[in-house]
Amino acid sequence: MNDSARIGWVVVFAVLIALTIPWFLWGDGQVLYGLPVWLWWHIGWMVVASLVFKLFADRAWGLGIEEGV
Repeated sequence: MNDSARIGWVVVFAVLIALTIPWFLWGDGQVLYGLPVWLWWHIGWMVVASLVFKLFADRAWGLGIEEGV
């Protein structure tokens, strides 16, 4: 795997980590379908993180660990 792919995965995971906690929703009391909006953000973000991890596992598993990957 080339360096641009490695850098790309680092950026993707950095964004996932940075947006995990919805700082912009702190103190917001809005409710949607009976649950706070920040909780919906967390649920949605976990779905996104799961899909990204699945993509990573399928395409780049062993990145930086196995030679030739």
